[in-house]
Amino acid sequence: MNNNLKNHWDNIYHSKNEDDVSWFQKIPETSIDIINSINVKKQSKIIDVGSGRSRLFKSLIEQGYDNLTYLDISKSAAKKSRNFLGEQSKKIEWIVKDILNFEPIQKYDIWHDRAVFHFLTDQSQIKQYVDLVSRNISNDGYLIIGTFSKNGPSKCSGLSVSRYTKQLIQETFIKNFELIDSFHIDHITPFNTTQNFLFSIFKKH
Repeated sequence: MNNNLKNHWDNIYHSKNEDDVSWFQKIPETSIDIINSINVKKQSKIIDVGSGRSRLFKSLIEQGYDNLTYLDISKSAAKKSRNFLGEQSKKIEWIVKDILNFEPIQKYDIWHDRAVFHFLTDQSQIKQYVDLVSRNISNDGYLIIGTFSKNGPSKCSGLSVSRYTKQLIQETFIKNFELIDSFHIDHITPFNTTQNFLFSIFKKH
C-alpha cells in the first residue's frame, strides 16, 4: 500500500467533518438513480470503491439492497462510516485497502466508483485498474464510474486528477465493456462551488 496516500486520506477523514470536503453529498441521487435504472436484483453484489463517508449504502440498504461491499484506503473513513450506519453497518462487508492492492475473492454485479479512478494519473496505474475491473465484474455486470469532466477541476484534495471526455472514457474500457450511457452533471460542493462530473455506465461483454 502507498503509505503516503493512505496517510493523506486518513488525515483528511480524521480531521474533517463529513461536509467539510468538496465531494460530500447529503443524498447521492445520481448514483442511486443509475443503480435503480439498470434494474438489478436487490441481492446483486454491489461494491462501492473509494466509499469514504458516502451515504450511498444508507440509501441502498433502505431500498432493500443487501449484498454490499465497502472499500476505501482510509481506516478513519471506514470507522466513521460504520458509526454513522450503526446497526445497518452489519449488512456490509468492510474492506480497507488501496484499490490497486485489492484482490477480490468474488465477482461483483455492480462496481460503483465515484471519483477514485480519476485520481489515477499514471498510465500503468490506469491499466492496472482497467484489468482489475475486467477480471472482477461478473459477465453482464455493470461498471458505474464518475470522474471529473474536461470542465472539472484539475486537482482535488491537493492531488492531481485525470479528466475525461465521453470518448476517452469509452476508449479506456472498450476492450471488455460496452458503454451504455454517459452524461455530465454539476456537483454543488458544500462550499457552493460547482464541479462538473462525467458519469459513465458500462456493461461487461
